[in-house]
Amino acid sequence: MPKYQPKDSFQSPRFCGVRTFMRLPLVEQLDNDMDFVITGIPFDSGQSFRTGARFGPQAIRDFSILLRPYNPEQDINVFDYVSGVDYGDVPIVPGFITETYEKIEDTLTPVVEKGIIPISLGGDHSMTLGELRAIAKKHGPVALLQFDAHSDTWDSYFDQKYNHGTVFRRAIEEGLIDTKRSIQVGMRGGLYGPEDLEDARELGLDVYSTNDYKRMGVDAMLDIIRERVGEGPAFLTFDIDFLDPAYAPGTGTPEIAGASIDDALAFVRGLAGLDFVGFDLVEVLPAYDHGDITAAAAANIVYEFITLIALKKRMGAAHHYITAVK
Repeated sequence: MPKYQPKDSFQSPRFCGVRTFMRLPLVEQLDNDMDFVITGIPFDSGQSFRTGARFGPQAIRDFSILLRPYNPEQDINVFDYVSGVDYGDVPIVPGFITETYEKIEDTLTPVVEKGIIPISLGGDHSMTLGELRAIAKKHGPVALLQFDAHSDTWDSYFDQKYNHGTVFRRAIEEGLIDTKRSIQVGMRGGLYGPEDLEDARELGLDVYSTNDYKRMGVDAMLDIIRERVGEGPAFLTFDIDFLDPAYAPGTGTPEIAGASIDDALAFVRGLAGLDFVGFDLVEVLPAYDHGDITAAAAANIVYEFITLIALKKRMGAAHHYITAVK
């Protein structure tokens, strides 16, 4: 049986204890029994409009106490197959983005080196650059699967090279992303000009708007995603503003006419079998949340990330068994 699992809420009330994701044990020392770690990155100095996403990890953890280990949509008891912990927060440096990148990279590098999958809670989207730097040390350039309302491929914002609107241009320039296998889904909202999305395509990314996927349907979009990402290591980054503000009002740069939570969950659930080596969920801003609905959406999406890891491990165990029987 996996070593690290959530507390049993039949034995310990959900409102008791220190808040960790899904009531997982808080463990800040790595060991070989971990398949994944949840890490908060409470940094929001890269935001360009509303600030406050530094409190996102706390809000996601607070809601996550309602999550349960059996995922009926995927028909799997997650913690029969995986062991995971809440690894605490990266010790970020408020107001100093390059120093924070160093902290993120230093924190996640030993996680990745041990073959443990990091799942990071944001924080604004600028933080993903530090994560990708750590992951690329072990895996090289990875496929990027990005669910987002914005491409985040500007060259600069307010004449600054590092913020949440430039993160993926910097990652591509640094050779952290395999653009031939990378795709952005959910683009929408007003732009400064057509070049805002054309730049992303010129960088090598495949780009689809929210209207594109709604016209073709989730299943058809999933086929495109799976073909694009293919085999090999991949990183999934989910900006909560992929969702319509009706489902996620608590975010820094909301855009109308977005995805429903039903579609978002269908997308993540449809990715089973891909070789994800890291995940993050970013831009949850509790001050603008109502009734914790953004935190609820975020926590459930992260739960689906964990489920993907469990499904992958179950598939590996089944393959090993079949090979052994033969």
